[in-house]
Amino acid sequence: MAKTPAWTRKEGKDPKGGLNAKGRASYNAANPGKPGLKPPAPNPKNAKDAARRKSFCARSAGQAKMFPDAAKDPDSRLNKARRAWKC
Repeated sequence: MAKTPAWTRKEGKDPKGGLNAKGRASYNAANPGKPGLKPPAPNPKNAKDAARRKSFCARSAGQAKMFPDAAKDPDSRLNKARRAWKC
């Protein structure tokens, strides 16, 4: 029986929110035609990373509006990821 990719299991997820390096690597391996996932950019070093951070914060704010229960829970994956990105 084949194992599922690490990004779908606990071992590929970061306890602080998002995916850890192993999860990102397994996602990139499972989706070769797509651009690779990058680690969070809470302290952007260039304009491209700053734009990525701004875009992520805008998208995740929309998710918080769509899922108010997750937005209220400080331990939800949504809020953990927003904290990791410093949104």
